[in-house]
Amino acid sequence: MLEPGSVVPVHLLTPVTSLTPGTPAESIAGGAGGAVPVPDPDRLVHLQFRRFAGCPVCHLHLRSVVRRHAEIEAAGIREVVLFHSSAEELRPHTADFPFAVIADPKQRLYREFGVESSPRSLLDPRAWGPVLWAIARSAVEVARGRERLPAPRQPGGRLGLPADLLIGPDGRVLAAKYGEHVYDQWSVDELLRLATAARNSVGAPGTPA
Repeated sequence: MLEPGSVVPVHLLTPVTSLTPGTPAESIAGGAGGAVPVPDPDRLVHLQFRRFAGCPVCHLHLRSVVRRHAEIEAAGIREVVLFHSSAEELRPHTADFPFAVIADPKQRLYREFGVESSPRSLLDPRAWGPVLWAIARSAVEVARGRERLPAPRQPGGRLGLPADLLIGPDGRVLAAKYGEHVYDQWSVDELLRLATAARNSVGAPGTPA
């Protein structure tokens, strides 16, 4: 796990929606057209680690991010969201997301950033309410043809824990949260508060003037 003050090396990540047919499933790339830099030299990066393509709980949370994306961007934050599914699996589920979605099917970045899987992701009682609500919501959206069911087999497993990192332009981790269950992540309000606090902190590393 990375602690605040840790320095993240530069990564160039290719969003799944920018890939052309025939591109390998892994979208962790260097220097390709449309690559997203992490850290971003011009703004804060909110790096999210989610689970698999079509995960109902992930989409329940990410829809709140979609609704408030303009507000997040206005705060000088770039959203970058990782899944441990292939690009091919992700495209149908994330085509309308207004932020970068990155496929990491081999979970290389998950290991690098210390993001774990655990049975407690679903067994923690705090997760049960959000899980039931997410499944009900997803069932309605699938019935309306607005979403698709996830693949029945998930090579990366179904027990992933979420993680959030706020990274400054100089690569320093300004804040980090490693979830204790499947729906344990920053809300949009928490993200905006953390970004404001980082900017207002005297001498805070990695924040623009």
